[in-house]
Amino acid sequence: MVRLAGLVISIGLVDSLNPTTIAPALFLASEKRPRARVIEFTLGVFAVYLVGGALIALGPGQLLRSLIPHPHRTVRQVGEIVAGVLLITAAGLLWLGRKRLVDRGLPKVDPERRSSAMLGATITAVELPTAFPYFAAIAAIVGSGFDVVRQLGYLILFNVCFVLPLLGIVVTLTLAPGSSEQLLGRARGFLERRWPHVLSILVLVVGIAAVLLGATGFAANTTTSSGRFFQRFRRILRLHP
Repeated sequence: MVRLAGLVISIGLVDSLNPTTIAPALFLASEKRPRARVIEFTLGVFAVYLVGGALIALGPGQLLRSLIPHPHRTVRQVGEIVAGVLLITAAGLLWLGRKRLVDRGLPKVDPERRSSAMLGATITAVELPTAFPYFAAIAAIVGSGFDVVRQLGYLILFNVCFVLPLLGIVVTLTLAPGSSEQLLGRARGFLERRWPHVLSILVLVVGIAAVLLGATGFAANTTTSSGRFFQRFRRILRLHP
């Protein structure tokens, strides 16, 4: 449970640096009623990401698990390795397209849009099909073998981590309303210049860690199974001198 929680938290924190959600939130922070609008936006993002992830995990994810005739602990390690491979792939794509992504700029927000919650929901729904880090987390969660309730708990944990930067903007607007514009402006400037570079490196690190985590667990299981085999073999030899 601890290793899965650590993996889910790590992926969630890395995925939270996605400018697709942070950039619109920073824009809303400079509008009228900034704190209320960012809170509404955050709720929209959280709800759609959680529901979308649950549909994937409890639908296709459970179907794939049911195709395995005798699931055992090894499936968990396979899920972790798959998660790591997805993350490493995403990191490579980000790094290769880093210049194009910076030149394209951050997502634009329609200032006339009234519902910030709907904005968050729409952005998240559009981005969900390409959310490789989220798919990686879902693969690890589904491969854990835990019951549905605990899988939903891990999905909630991931999504709480995912919206932490948005909650950070809300906290900044609450505790430092006078200097929030300057602070958030600096954050937006850094995001515009460096987000693909930072995100690709972090995703790569977490991806490698996930692969190593699964591989070491798989090796431990193999060693344990081999040990049990030799113990049984020795017992047979003792019974039949």
